Amino acid sequence: MGPGPSDVHPRVLRAMSTPLVGHLDPSFVEIMDEVQELLRYAFRTDNEWTIPVSGTGSASMEAAIGNLVEPGDTVLVPTNGYFGGRMASMAERAGGEVVHVDAPWGEPLDPADVEAAFAEYQPDVFGFVHAETSTGVRQPDVPELTSIAHEHDAYVIADCVTSLGGVELRVDEWDVDVAYSGPQKCLSCPPGASPLTLNDRAMEKVLDREEPARSWYLDLSLLEGYWSDERAYHHTAPITNVYALREALRLVAEEGIEQRWARHRRVAAALKESLSAMGLALNPDEAHWLPSLNAMEVPAGVDDGAVCEYLLDRYDLEIATGLGDLDGEIFRIGCMGHSARPANVTLLVPALAEALAAQDADIDPDAGLSVLRERLGEV
Repeated sequence: MGPGPSDVHPRVLRAMSTPLVGHLDPSFVEIMDEVQELLRYAFRTDNEWTIPVSGTGSASMEAAIGNLVEPGDTVLVPTNGYFGGRMASMAERAGGEVVHVDAPWGEPLDPADVEAAFAEYQPDVFGFVHAETSTGVRQPDVPELTSIAHEHDAYVIADCVTSLGGVELRVDEWDVDVAYSGPQKCLSCPPGASPLTLNDRAMEKVLDREEPARSWYLDLSLLEGYWSDERAYHHTAPITNVYALREALRLVAEEGIEQRWARHRRVAAALKESLSAMGLALNPDEAHWLPSLNAMEVPAGVDDGAVCEYLLDRYDLEIATGLGDLDGEIFRIGCMGHSARPANVTLLVPALAEALAAQDADIDPDAGLSVLRERLGEV
């Protein structure tokens, strides 16, 4: 129940025991085709260039940024969370000149501030975090942000690591040029093969670069040969992780993507409202609440690290503390994929109440449990 990885579905674990075949075996090529089509469904896109990158979510992040950003490009990134900072670092390593659009940690970007930053800097690439794992903030107004960027002829990269498969995300409808994610969050899949999608406009920029991307391994102009109909050898794909990702994506398709979004909202709402009734405040504004990552304020006088240690030692239950500007101020409680189940919430709420009571926190466990019983009846 932390910020990831989430619990892995038993069917995904079984899929990982499938015997290995070669990365160019005809049977594996069929699996590659199926994974790509299932990823398009989850991303809500028709993008031809939709693949799992061999590596963790940071690999798909670096593939997106390192290929789209060319030396000398001006790259606009946010300051409102840990992963906006990682975008900046990767853009700098790709040779980009980084500029910022500011917002406090715990708040989304204001479209007016984004518009002002575009007017000042005229960036070539704009990156934003759709679901900021460090703050529990969901970025609203995505179509407004992409519209601003495209009016200035810029490309848009969206970090969807904690939203794909759990929070409403519509790549094509929202006009996102590039989106990347990780499998270990709302897809409930072990890390190792990470989703990435680019539209034709973005892929044209990648293929028309004057100099190759600085990473050979993540060079999309080379990977294009392996994931296209050509199926040309580039590197040995992580076969077992692709098996796992296919099964995880099958579960998404069987449940239905919109039904899956709704399940995350229902289960996370039961969690959030129970903890709020107990006395823990939601850190972001309700309008920007991220169901897959609930950032709840640490009560006054409570040692957040000791609470996490108590839950892990006594209940084998994981939640996390804050990062960066929110270190010591919030608990980060995941509600993702296979972990977004009533049974998990039923375990967490009283266990967290017990851990807080052990530090004489000013909370009302009975109020929280009362709301929990009421809300789980609706889930």
